[in-house]
Amino acid sequence: MKHLHFDCFSGVSGDMLLGALVDVGLPLPELARGLKAVKLNGYVLRAGRVRRGGLPATKVDVAIRRGVGTPFTLERIQRLIASSRLPDRVKDQGRDVFDRLAQAEARAHRTPVARVHFHEVGVVDSLVDVLGSLLGCHLLDVDVITSSAVNLGAGTIECEHGTLPVPGPAVAALARGLPVYSAGPARELTTPTGLAVLSVLAQDFCPLPAMRPTAIGYGAGTADPHGWPNALRVFLGEPVPAAPGEQDVVVQLETNLDDLNPQAYETVMARLFASGALDVTLAPVIMKRGRPGIVLTALAPPQKADAVAGVVLAETTSLGVRVQEVRRRVLARQMETVSLREGTVRIKVATVGRGRTKAAPEYQDCRRIAERTGRPVRDVMDAAMLAYRKRARGGRSLA
Repeated sequence: MKHLHFDCFSGVSGDMLLGALVDVGLPLPELARGLKAVKLNGYVLRAGRVRRGGLPATKVDVAIRRGVGTPFTLERIQRLIASSRLPDRVKDQGRDVFDRLAQAEARAHRTPVARVHFHEVGVVDSLVDVLGSLLGCHLLDVDVITSSAVNLGAGTIECEHGTLPVPGPAVAALARGLPVYSAGPARELTTPTGLAVLSVLAQDFCPLPAMRPTAIGYGAGTADPHGWPNALRVFLGEPVPAAPGEQDVVVQLETNLDDLNPQAYETVMARLFASGALDVTLAPVIMKRGRPGIVLTALAPPQKADAVAGVVLAETTSLGVRVQEVRRRVLARQMETVSLREGTVRIKVATVGRGRTKAAPEYQDCRRIAERTGRPVRDVMDAAMLAYRKRARGGRSLA
């Protein structure tokens, strides 16, 4: 297995993603050949070595030979991707990225998604940045992709709409639900394209996980602010799997509730997960004087315990939280991918021991296919598991 981890200490953009992937070992000629699967002309990929602050890095540019006469609509971009000869998973991811970009622009400018037009240099460089980054990860044959929290930058930016705060409206819309922060020079460090691609690629946002790095790359941003290393760092290596039943330490937070409106439970759980909780449960109990109540229990990594406790105290009627460290045993797990006629689905596979495994399809992948095709999501999940079992037995037929 290969694990790719993006370290976004100076944000992320499309050219930084391409540069980091090339710097970590992706051959530029192979990437350029792969992109010929898209019916898009008028550009050439160029790469060179530069320095950003004290870091040597690779800068990849999309040199436009001729632009596009009119801005692209989302529908036109989706047709272009669908008609390409890119791998199915790259197509799915590409459509997802531009869906997110269009929705972010629509939210930012309070306009319907159908009226969003992409203006970036005739959209050629944006398409190449997006599809090149997705195809690059495919060509590197990466199994697991994670990312750090993303530095959005600080200060203000000037655009056709005037002076705006950093992050700009589109980046702010894309950042919903992701771990982000602000640091460094007073400038924009994260672009909408970069954040949209990262949000689709990354299976988890976390500090650098346990891994054995085999290569480390740096992708340069266009800007070179004084005293700041404006680059995206990427670690490529092998994951360090947990042995079956390996122990780790988490923090368990509990509180008793007897006067919280049950309609709030869903929101409380969602915000606990957003703050870093690993698991959240609500269990009915009988409290003093025979009153029915609920025990809310959340598990969190030690570094997220304070944030999770803060959500419990802010979002519920509780006046206190019980906190204790507990040990747990976790199974080694990995991601595999199966192909259905409608797209690809990741399968989470856990090693039980003695050669035995248990598996489950990723719900978000199945939901994406179900929403696009109209199939019941349960049917998609069953089809994904059937395809996984057939492949595990050596069969090659599609579900």
